[in-house]
Amino acid sequence: MRRSAAATVPPVPGLAGDGAAPGSHGAGPAGSAPVERIQTEFEFELPRGYVDESGTVHRRGAMRLATARDELLPLADLRVKENPAYLSVVLLGLVITRIGSITDVHGGVVERLFASDLAFLQDFYRRINAEGHTRAAVTCPECDTSFEVDLAGGRLGES
Repeated sequence: MRRSAAATVPPVPGLAGDGAAPGSHGAGPAGSAPVERIQTEFEFELPRGYVDESGTVHRRGAMRLATARDELLPLADLRVKENPAYLSVVLLGLVITRIGSITDVHGGVVERLFASDLAFLQDFYRRINAEGHTRAAVTCPECDTSFEVDLAGGRLGES
């Protein structure tokens, strides 16, 4: 014989029936603090640019924050097992969401970048994932004035 009992389940915020619009991410129940949003994708501009098969140069792109899975997957990659230096190529291929009009970014694309662009992206990855921003403190070699620059920003001399 099967018995069933009615259970009272408290409403889950964001689900139909709790008074909040489905998919809404604003303030929680009355009197609670608004939900904090986190930036998960960061735009960048490569110093030289990726040159595709047709000779088009792509400079602007975007990189998303890495997950624990992103950092673990390359460790099982045969290319990384054979050559640990390949780790950053595979990792960047996972987290770069686009370079110019190219949205299918993978290790093969990353390995065709110029060395200066690869170094830029490795530093950019470290900044957004470890430090949480794309700013760097610099000092003018002429006047010794310290200031910040945004590494994701435009070309030298632009604001």
